[in-house]
Amino acid sequence: QVRLVESGGGLVQSGGSLRLSCAASGSIFSINTMGWYRQAPGNQRELVATITSGSATNYADSVKGRFTISRDNAKNTVYLQMNSLKPEDTAVYYCHINGWYPGNPSYDSWGQGTQVTVSS
Repeated sequence: QVRLVESGGGLVQSGGSLRLSCAASGSIFSINTMGWYRQAPGNQRELVATITSGSATNYADSVKGRFTISRDNAKNTVYLQMNSLKPEDTAVYYCHINGWYPGNPSYDSWGQGTQVTVSS
């Protein structure tokens, strides 16, 4: 079983910065893609950014140029540096990983979510 623990959320003023972290622990053999998603009240969960095991990144258009995703494979940890935050970035941010074990199909795991609130 894999456990994801997120940290770094909070309240920040518009234009400010936050850094989210997500550490994976438990029965980990290999992790393919790591990523961040977010869900604002009344909205569906949406992709924010992903990073592959080869460090290829993908960003939602709304965060390009402001957010940077990175990972530390030795620590099974993914980060999201968020700069120039806007009130519309307010949401619960969820960490996600896609991993695998030899001889088994890949699996998905989600964190519990961390609240990010940006005041205007």
